[in-house]
Amino acid sequence: MSSLPVTLAGVVLVTIFGIVAGLFLMGVDRICAARMQMRQGPPLVQPFIDIKKLLCKDSVVPENAVSAVFNAAPVVAFASAVTVLFYLPLGSILPVGTPIPMIGEYGDLILIMYLLTVPALAMVVGGFASGSPYASVGAQREMVTMIAYEFPLAIAIIAIAWRLAVAGIAMPFSVNTLAANPIWTVAGPVGIIGCILLLIVMVWVTPAELSRIPCDTPEAETELCGGLLVEYSGRNLALFSISMAAKLVAMAGLSVLLFLPWNLSPLIGMTGISAAGIDLAFFLLKVIVVMFFSVTLVRVVMARFRINTLVSLYWGWLTTIGLIGMLLIILDGTIAAGGCL
Repeated sequence: MSSLPVTLAGVVLVTIFGIVAGLFLMGVDRICAARMQMRQGPPLVQPFIDIKKLLCKDSVVPENAVSAVFNAAPVVAFASAVTVLFYLPLGSILPVGTPIPMIGEYGDLILIMYLLTVPALAMVVGGFASGSPYASVGAQREMVTMIAYEFPLAIAIIAIAWRLAVAGIAMPFSVNTLAANPIWTVAGPVGIIGCILLLIVMVWVTPAELSRIPCDTPEAETELCGGLLVEYSGRNLALFSISMAAKLVAMAGLSVLLFLPWNLSPLIGMTGISAAGIDLAFFLLKVIVVMFFSVTLVRVVMARFRINTLVSLYWGWLTTIGLIGMLLIILDGTIAAGGCL
């Protein structure tokens, strides 16, 4: 029982960190995109200002909407997006002594994959419940997009976990195992090439998970006036925005867990609270780098895909790249198991 208050305090801190870090990342994303387009751009705190304004306004529920489902969808999206952060390593050890991830020993990559789909499903349900034709079309597009990008994501996760298992590492799907055994130290030359291909897949899966350009067809302001969220306003829209900010941290954190799990404190010999702070800052730096290449850079250089082009990209090109990467990792594991160089 004595650990319960510590755990609850850690959950609150991780939740606050996810919200603040997510909104901060959105501000960094907008500034970087503006500079790349030769614009001044908004201030770094603009996402915080937007959320504050939305929280001060009432939520309008359409007359023909299913009000209970309409109001519950943002709450479910927010709760699931934040829950993912409890299973991701945000550093080494919190100052209160609780290991990070907070509840990682009870979850694995499969659970994280399921949790990542819940915010999108909540948006789909909320879109249908709103009774708007624009939101209904956006919800249909979101479902099609989910079917498209989940398969390449599953390929990347399963391939990396399989390689750890072949290396004799127990519980390869555990987040703690992945954090302690970077795939680059396990795979051989052939496997490293496969991991690079899987990294490319993750870079392209991230904007689809977050409904960012060029994968924002479910919202598409110029076509669907906001699509899924066209009828949302006030606090409900603020919850959806916060959930997407937390999901940005979660998706970038998942990429960090799979491909960049190292901490900085062991390299410089730091321990205790200072080590926790250094590792948390280093994690945030890695997340910013991942976000820049997988979100900011992609949306600046690309235009919005049509829904059929989006499906073809993920079911065709990215699935093929992922399968090639998986085959290379399988070949690497076979060579290692056979004792060949």
